[in-house]
Amino acid sequence: MNYKALLFIALLTAFFLPACQKQELKPNTILFDSEVLLESKNKIFNNDAELQPALDQLLLEAKMMLSAQPLSVTDKEKLPPSGNKHDYVSYSRYWWPDPTQPEGLPYIRKDGLTNPASQNPTISDRPKIGTFGKSVETLGLAYYFTNDISYAQKAAEMIRVWFLNEETRMNPNMNHSQCKPGHNEGSKSGVLDGRLLVKALEGSLLIASSNQLSQAEFMSLKTWVSKYLTWLTTNELALKESISENNHGSYYDAQAMYFALFCGNKKVAKEIAIKALDQRIYFQIEEDGSMPAELARTRPVFYSVYNLHALYLIAYQAAHVDVDLWEKSKPDARLKKAMDYIAPYVDPQQEWPSNSVKKINPMEFYPVLKVAFAQYANSIYVKSLQKLSLDETRTHRANLAYPSMR
Repeated sequence: MNYKALLFIALLTAFFLPACQKQELKPNTILFDSEVLLESKNKIFNNDAELQPALDQLLLEAKMMLSAQPLSVTDKEKLPPSGNKHDYVSYSRYWWPDPTQPEGLPYIRKDGLTNPASQNPTISDRPKIGTFGKSVETLGLAYYFTNDISYAQKAAEMIRVWFLNEETRMNPNMNHSQCKPGHNEGSKSGVLDGRLLVKALEGSLLIASSNQLSQAEFMSLKTWVSKYLTWLTTNELALKESISENNHGSYYDAQAMYFALFCGNKKVAKEIAIKALDQRIYFQIEEDGSMPAELARTRPVFYSVYNLHALYLIAYQAAHVDVDLWEKSKPDARLKKAMDYIAPYVDPQQEWPSNSVKKINPMEFYPVLKVAFAQYANSIYVKSLQKLSLDETRTHRANLAYPSMR
């Protein structure tokens, strides 16, 4: 057989090979496991029935977002304390007007009870940043799994409005996050809000191959992130948050590592990773797997899961800079012990031994259980997963991609 005939057969064979055999490149994501993403995409291409419900739910949400107006911090009706509409502002969730004081000032704290006014998008950017982050992540995943350019176009539009356009972009700071009226014009706990930007940035990486964001726009986005990282690692408010000894400190590290990796600053990311084992994991998790700082809250189960999610994100990102925080070779690895401690409470029949303002939604466990099983392959986690609603687990996006920022 001559050379041309062999070449033709090779080309014809490559054309008809399933996508999973075409050596498709893994996406260059930071949080989402690229191996899991690629495996999911290949299964979807081959009509995997198990993933179809989760894909259907993802695309249902993504299609709704195609007609949504891009969000901006400049949309709010009330200016932040700085007077600059480009500055992010939010109000502390658990702080309420004092009914015994004129105009309700200063506000008083009711832990675990959300003040609805704190979630009003006409005065607070908190609802918008949450919707923005989830929207871009959703659109990014939808584009990655379907190659439908309309999802990438919409995600790029949203990213430009929030981060890049001079008229609408957010200033790279959280100086006025989680204000407490009558107390301050911004609090250290507000730095937590910045974690929601991670979801949008991860979405930007998922649409990178679409070329809907130019190289110049990606460079501008990295510049914005670099400026935000500088604020996060030098601002007095942010530095106070960095020494928090509970989930706030964990999420500080989780987001700071992400921003560092996104803008290529592996030095900062590695410094955080190296310190995390003693300063976060061993400091916060007892030998029995309990997390005392979270157990002290009025929603102990919720905050235990919430904090463990952040610690898992730190451990996952640490692998990008060759730091092992999972300690798989140790039977008493703290990140494993923490999951062992809380896993039984997935079962709604298993009562938490202390009072709680309200019960946790068992599905809160699902994303962290998926990661825990991937790392430690503990059969206990499988039994816990089996306690969850089948309808809800079948449609959860963690079936397609994980881990993701909480």
